[in-house]
Amino acid sequence: MPRINLLPWREQRREEQQRQFLLLLGLVTLLALGLLFLADVVLGQAIDRQEARNAFIRREVTALDQRIHEINELKSRRQQLLDRMKTIQSLQGNRPVISHVFDQLVRTLPEGVYFTSLKMTGNQLAVSGLAESNNRVSSLMRHMDASDWLEAPNLTEVKAAAEGGSQFQLGVTQTRPVTTPASGESRP
Repeated sequence: MPRINLLPWREQRREEQQRQFLLLLGLVTLLALGLLFLADVVLGQAIDRQEARNAFIRREVTALDQRIHEINELKSRRQQLLDRMKTIQSLQGNRPVISHVFDQLVRTLPEGVYFTSLKMTGNQLAVSGLAESNNRVSSLMRHMDASDWLEAPNLTEVKAAAEGGSQFQLGVTQTRPVTTPASGESRP
């Protein structure tokens, strides 16, 4: 009977399968490495595009912040100009008032009374002066109270002067007379 040795055939088949397995394993490994490389390239490009977009957005945000700062400065300047305009308008509007107040001070001044200082803060007027007698001071206060441009005189200090007479200090409030709409004249 002839002897058949099946072992070498099996060993050759096993070696062939092992070579095919290793070849297939190498091809799969190369394919996986290729896919990883491709994924890395694609993701790298996507990251670069996103970083470029982020940089663009940062530049635009910086430009917008600069514009916002400029707009805020312009608003601030505008408000300062409006405040200046209001101040100028109020000064222009109060211009004749001061002359009326000085005119009323002269008109209310009785004979024998002299002002030594006047100080106006807001609509409050502080008056210091000399009078020949206390009666002259009370006459001055009555005249101020009767004036359309001055009201509520308040005597703060009266003392005897060295040259005779009295030194006085008083405060008075400056007002505007009420005008009637029909005639445009002030009412007493």
